[in-house]
Amino acid sequence: MKPLKLLLLLVFQIHGLYAQKVQITFQRPVLPVLAGMENNLTGFIRVIKPQGQKVALTGISYSLSGTTDIKEVERVSFKKCNAYGGGLAGKATAFSSHLSEENHFRLYVPLKEDTTYWAFTVKLDAQADLLHRINLNCTAVEVNGSEQIVLKPVYAEGLRVGYPLRMAGQDGVNTSRIPGLTTSKKGTLLAIYDARWNSGRDLQGDIDIALNRSEDGGQTWQPMQRILDQKEWGGLPEKFNGVSDVCILADKRSGTIFVAGLWMHGILDRNTGKWIEGLTEDSPQWIHQWHARGSQPGTGVKETCQFLITRSEDDGKTWSEPVNITAQTKRPEWWLLAPAPGHGITLQDGTLVFPTQGRDKEGKPFSNITYSKDGGKTWTTSNPAYSNTTECMVVELADGSLMLNMRDNRNHGVKSPNGRRICVTKDLGQTWTEHPTSHAVLTEPTCMASIHRHDYKKKSLLAFMNPNSYRARNQLTLKFSLDEGMTWPEKYWLLLDEWGGFGYSCITSIDQETLGVVYEGSGAQIVFQKIKLSDIFK
Repeated sequence: MKPLKLLLLLVFQIHGLYAQKVQITFQRPVLPVLAGMENNLTGFIRVIKPQGQKVALTGISYSLSGTTDIKEVERVSFKKCNAYGGGLAGKATAFSSHLSEENHFRLYVPLKEDTTYWAFTVKLDAQADLLHRINLNCTAVEVNGSEQIVLKPVYAEGLRVGYPLRMAGQDGVNTSRIPGLTTSKKGTLLAIYDARWNSGRDLQGDIDIALNRSEDGGQTWQPMQRILDQKEWGGLPEKFNGVSDVCILADKRSGTIFVAGLWMHGILDRNTGKWIEGLTEDSPQWIHQWHARGSQPGTGVKETCQFLITRSEDDGKTWSEPVNITAQTKRPEWWLLAPAPGHGITLQDGTLVFPTQGRDKEGKPFSNITYSKDGGKTWTTSNPAYSNTTECMVVELADGSLMLNMRDNRNHGVKSPNGRRICVTKDLGQTWTEHPTSHAVLTEPTCMASIHRHDYKKKSLLAFMNPNSYRARNQLTLKFSLDEGMTWPEKYWLLLDEWGGFGYSCITSIDQETLGVVYEGSGAQIVFQKIKLSDIFK
């Protein structure tokens, strides 16, 4: 036989021997491990067996080394999953509640398919510390009772613990959406959201604004309160008196807390913009304030959506009857003026500022601010900062100017150019200047995002969170800027939820060392997590 043919035959034989081996890899998506939840994915293996061979999994070894407190892990389960680590509703193949750093499952699972996927899931103590980590690595897999396939642990740091603030169906609410978060003058955390009672759909519908309080930095949360509920107003059922687009603002001087929401009364005809008479509980009509002629010029309840504000003088325990500020803030020719989701801010001079959004005299969307210089007694709305933008949040920069970070409709499905629209004002929105990073730096899939200012060890930080993707609301990432938003170095990025959800978020300061975030994630409708800044700025 010629040398070349002999060499090729040898190569094919070696390849054939290699191909006959079972191939196993371990993967771990970045996801929060939620306290009290049953099926927290902490990693999964892919098993590829040689075609036609009989292969059975007979043992699984895994390590919890690097987990902050193993006693908080109530159970580890091993179960079949899909190619992405999801589909975890099925029965566990094996589980253990007696855990140590090194653990082993004995089992016998014949593999029928050539490629299968198997997940490790964790049930965590409901009181698990929200600053702790859960670190699970699959270290070895036993096949056919004898062959040991060793997997090198590659994940040195554990997944972050989170709290499932809102779950589907909780308190009888079909869907909890549009989270906001702030810290009161007394240090209480106040989380707000839409309580969408009958479906996940936006206005119009039976939607109230709800709130949960935490007096221990987010470790535990008090029961849900309804704080903006228009009930059966004006002879129409609650499904035609929804309140949405919630935003919260804590006055850092007086301690008063304000919550703004958008109320829609009835339905406008999408073609004519005229209010529809005779609606009942059985009426099927629906429209959204951003759709067609769903909100129109004027200030009356049968013309346009209404801008409501409720306040609390006792740290969020009780709330006032809402005040309707539509007539004093909305220009009559505009089709809409609404709060923008998230939180507002108190400026250094005491001015209160809500981020807002609307539709101009031609129905085109814009972003702006609405502010009060007298502690919330009266409110003034600025000029639009930019057109074809909507949900926004505002921060005060070191020089006293305001930066407005906006959702830009031009980004929808576009890879380049893509980026949040950024504008700055020095006169409370009478005039606006586009920022150098506008539509160029902070990638988005056209979704709400949050921005927050925080002082940390003599550093002034801007924290920003959104789905870090141009095409989908996944890769929920916290980013930081140390230069007033000019740059957002990748070394200061923190991925919190790789899978994501609806993608809305909000950030607050818990103390100098710690941030709190709420977001619409993959494991719960609204997730709360605590972030130690020392983890990022090491």
